[in-house]
Amino acid sequence: MSIPQSGGGPITDMGQLAAYMQAGCKPAADWRIGTEHEKFGYLKDSLLPLPYDGPASVRAMLEGLRDRFGWAEVREAGHLIGLKKGGANVSLEPGGQLELSGAAVETLHQTDAELLAHLAEVRSVAEPMGVGFMGLGAAPIWQSDQMPVMPKGRYRLMTDYMGRVGTHGTQMMYRTCTVQVNLDYASEADMVQKLRVALALQPVATALFASSPFFEGLPNGHKSWRSRIWRGLDDARTGMLPWAFQDGMGFQRYVDWVLDVPMYFVYRDGRYIDALGQSFRDFLAGRLPALPGETPTLSDWADHMTTVFPEARVKQYIEMRGADAGDAAHLTALPALWVGLLYDPGALDAAWDIARGWDAVTREAWRVAASEQGMAASVGGRTMRDLAGAVVAVAEAGLKARARAGAGHPDEAAYLAPLRDSLSSGKGQADRWLEAWRGEWGGDLTRIYGAAAL
Repeated sequence: MSIPQSGGGPITDMGQLAAYMQAGCKPAADWRIGTEHEKFGYLKDSLLPLPYDGPASVRAMLEGLRDRFGWAEVREAGHLIGLKKGGANVSLEPGGQLELSGAAVETLHQTDAELLAHLAEVRSVAEPMGVGFMGLGAAPIWQSDQMPVMPKGRYRLMTDYMGRVGTHGTQMMYRTCTVQVNLDYASEADMVQKLRVALALQPVATALFASSPFFEGLPNGHKSWRSRIWRGLDDARTGMLPWAFQDGMGFQRYVDWVLDVPMYFVYRDGRYIDALGQSFRDFLAGRLPALPGETPTLSDWADHMTTVFPEARVKQYIEMRGADAGDAAHLTALPALWVGLLYDPGALDAAWDIARGWDAVTREAWRVAASEQGMAASVGGRTMRDLAGAVVAVAEAGLKARARAGAGHPDEAAYLAPLRDSLSSGKGQADRWLEAWRGEWGGDLTRIYGAAAL
């Protein structure tokens, strides 16, 4: 999850909110790729999640990365809660999931190299401590009362709020992992087209990357339980944003929606102030109960923008949020899919042509079917395998058109290999995990810890 935002002065005019998004516009030559992924850490002897403190712990992992690899500390209220180096950040999710928010890079070759270097660093620190990490969309066995709580003020507030809205919020916070990519836009019109493609085709990513068929020790009836969790979290701040497909969509329409999403907090002087359920519109008018008489800064607005969680999210770039975490190849395949779809004009138009005729009911039907059935989903007589095949073909063409050579490849299309394998077999990561559990593992789900190791 996001760290506190900074750098924005007082808001004196409502137009500054849309202008903040407008400031993200960049010429294509300056577009970058920012990939984030989360992973579960566990103690190899007990298979329990990593505690925050102790000789084998989250804190020890951060200290090891700091001391051995030159990462700088990020602290909150005296607690070590993250690291930063060269434009990248290592941070903690609520249940101790370790997240890499990668630097903004130009090519997928750099993305892959950054990922592999990070995983090598993590293994070198973890292994002597008897710690392992795994790439799955949801914790397969752990119960709620087994999860540690990280010492971050934002998460304490969110945990309380999640317990009062929706049905699955704390499951999302403590027992899921995702991979996402952050991509740029050139203009308001470009943002709108990219957001529409990202929202409409996010279920394809959900199906292709589904890796969470188990929860609390048993199959859960979904290929992506993580996706199911998001559908039961908080309707005010999640979903497919049907209004984004209507006439008049632009920066201001997105601002209007975010303004009406209830607040979580205000960050002041290193601490999070409880503003749960309060209105950012009231904050603009100086009537926020949490800070009476005070008006917000652009940093407050940027923080509030991080508390909405649609399937694709806009800040000063667009975040693709629909995929489960997985193995290393899938962690690079996710940015490859979206870079191929969104960063070549011909591919972007072709991707929109695939989804242009869908209504809100169809888009939501694909979202639900992808979560439940993964690659076996179908809607309106079309199979996910057929739809995903068309989408991956467009992405491959987009990557070939980019023609960014590197790592011994003439372009970046090689990073789509895991997706081509799934299309060929009709099976994704979740299907393979279920087959192993029913077959060679003999129902012993503890085998997944080693099998999903990163």
